[in-house]
Amino acid sequence: MNEPKQRLTGYGLLLVLLALTGPGTPVQSQTTNDQEQAPPLIPATVSEQAQAFYARAQIGSVPAGDAGDPERLERIRNMLGRMFRAYAEEISSDFELVEQNLNGVPAFWIKTPATRRTDKVILYLHGGGYIIGSAETNLGSALRIGPAAGIPVLSVDYRLAPEHPFPAALDDAATAYGWLLDNGYRGGDIAVYGDSAGGGLALALTLHLRDSGMPLPASVAALSPSTDITGRGDTRATLADFDPVLRSSGGGRNLLYAGDEPLDHPLISPVYADYHAFPPLLIQVGTREKLLSDSVRLARRARGDGVNVTLDVWEGMWHGWHDHPDLPEAEQASSEVAQFFLTYFD
Repeated sequence: MNEPKQRLTGYGLLLVLLALTGPGTPVQSQTTNDQEQAPPLIPATVSEQAQAFYARAQIGSVPAGDAGDPERLERIRNMLGRMFRAYAEEISSDFELVEQNLNGVPAFWIKTPATRRTDKVILYLHGGGYIIGSAETNLGSALRIGPAAGIPVLSVDYRLAPEHPFPAALDDAATAYGWLLDNGYRGGDIAVYGDSAGGGLALALTLHLRDSGMPLPASVAALSPSTDITGRGDTRATLADFDPVLRSSGGGRNLLYAGDEPLDHPLISPVYADYHAFPPLLIQVGTREKLLSDSVRLARRARGDGVNVTLDVWEGMWHGWHDHPDLPEAEQASSEVAQFFLTYFD
């Protein structure tokens, strides 16, 4: 039992760093120091591993860090990159990363012994609030979903803000998708997914492909997606003091990604988009996520436009739980994502 506890404690340090760089919200409530130290209410319905996580987590809003400081941001990126990679290797160390140049956009193939077929591909867009993360380090969910599907994952190293604001990340994702089409894959051979900001980017990519008249992917999955960087949504407030990961409040980090564009631009905040003719969509989100309403509103919007939507809400789960080592709920959720992709490959 000691080893899992040590891993969870290390993961708690990651949460502290995520609080410095996570999506900004206009939550007004602030907590006292005593409140910040209090553990969250622990749901009795989740696994022993999840309960251990909550026992070590903190709750309550903390001030947002200054992601506009280049030196500080680079230090955070490097530290988080090492930690993301270390946690991914706790999930599995039996994988191979193969570099791939996608018409100028760097990427990595993530291959494991479970990779059985190469006629299909899962295109992955990592999370990190559009300002942190990389294709080489954010591997946790891919190391579960790829092997469960038996299909290689292609992780795109899209450009990050503030150095490269919108539409740089979207342009890179579209270039990566175009490379797949140019190299023998049909739209029906491709599944697209992303987590957190990458979930929003997966939605934006598919909307862009539709509007450009390009072949659409077979299906799309958005895991704990950020779909509204204006900061609207009920649970941004109601779960602000119960979300153990997205603890930062306020700040202008969203402006770093949006650049000169309005925050409610449909390809920046895709909850405001038109979803007609969108492929089958899976949304997974936890009940402890401040972004829960981002997913609920997205599902209602897409269903209203006639999309085949599966909204999968996980009891007691936090933002990005798919990446957590030793978590049964992460294995199960990832397996269901894989099955969703396999269902819609033609």
